[in-house]
Amino acid sequence: MFVRSLWSNRDFTVFWAVQALSEVGNAFSLVALPLLVLHTTGSAAQMGLLTAVAGATSLLTGLVGGAWADRFDRRRLLMLCDAARLVLYCAIPVCWAVTPQIWLLYVVMALASVFEMLFNITYVTAVANLVDKEQIVAANGRLEATNAIAYIAGPALAGVVAGAFGPTAAVAINAGSFGISLVGLAFIRLRPLARPPADEVESKAAQAPDRRSGFRAGAAFLWHTPVLRALTALLTVTTFLSLGMTDVFIYHLRHGLGQDERTVGYVLALAGLGTCVAAAATARLRRSWGFGPCWLGAMSLCSVAVLALGGTGRVSVAAVTICLYSFGMGLAGVCSMSLRQQVTPDHLLGRVTSAFWTIHGSLAPLGAALLTALVGRLGARGPLTAVAAVFLAVVVAAAFTPIRQRHPERTVAPLPQTRPTDAPP
Repeated sequence: MFVRSLWSNRDFTVFWAVQALSEVGNAFSLVALPLLVLHTTGSAAQMGLLTAVAGATSLLTGLVGGAWADRFDRRRLLMLCDAARLVLYCAIPVCWAVTPQIWLLYVVMALASVFEMLFNITYVTAVANLVDKEQIVAANGRLEATNAIAYIAGPALAGVVAGAFGPTAAVAINAGSFGISLVGLAFIRLRPLARPPADEVESKAAQAPDRRSGFRAGAAFLWHTPVLRALTALLTVTTFLSLGMTDVFIYHLRHGLGQDERTVGYVLALAGLGTCVAAAATARLRRSWGFGPCWLGAMSLCSVAVLALGGTGRVSVAAVTICLYSFGMGLAGVCSMSLRQQVTPDHLLGRVTSAFWTIHGSLAPLGAALLTALVGRLGARGPLTAVAAVFLAVVVAAAFTPIRQRHPERTVAPLPQTRPTDAPP
């Protein structure tokens, strides 16, 4: 089968370019906001609590976000999210120029997380409207690879900027990145949303996607698709522990290993390199090994890396293990997202994506708060050893589910064919 080159797709190329630039700004925020909290309060628990607040509002948004992504113009929704985050993140350096207010960070993160979750859901659906189905894995790989490159340069630059001008300067750069994305999105077009044919009997949930029915439609598809059901259940466990991992990395480097902001930025940049390599290699690895071996191998690597990180007192070893952890998470993440896009009908993709993220992220805010509090109280070794053991248990459990299959997308029973809304009857 002939598959056209992604480079010939103008709209995807523009989308890819502006999102790569936007992710550089997000990488600044990844370092700047935890450092801002740490500078202001000196508390790892406060870092975890801020992450937990953001995670909780993301979960609430997941109940409605998928229905909105399936109901409204997806490009305009992406632009609205960028505009809102631009305004919200600009408020932090403006306020800090007058007097630091830690409460503002909670307000901004809570509201910004609403728009970030909505953007991320719509982003997944937009990729499916920009490329052919045969290009989805390659498109996701390219997006994740360039995003990871951004997370190589971004944290290193953020560390330098934060060290020289303070963390608020890095936050301001993040705000500007949303403006770049906003402008770029104005120059692309998405394919018309594919709807089910008129004679297909749909549930009320699919025809009137309100808060409850939209989530219910997505959750029902996940439940009736065995491989997605298994992924959702097991990722609920891993996300409980992984949401707060970046905060743990930063705290361990700063307090456990006594490193400065620049070193923190460089180590997180190396973590970005791991994600970049994973994203670039995912399409080839999945073609050669299949979905199951890739996902199981990636999660096994995460377990080993976390165990090694908790037991080391050397920054060089910590940097390598964080890089390997990021590689594993990146490989598992691209495989998982691509599988959902491949097996989910376009008219349900937003609701399925939001239901998936909402369910598997339901315990994540609590996990982030708990993990960072334990690390702040006990140090990194004990909590990270426990995390590694849970990750390994997830791998063992997954080996007894459809996740182990090389090509689970071929075993999913297709729904009735859909046609674009503007296609002739």
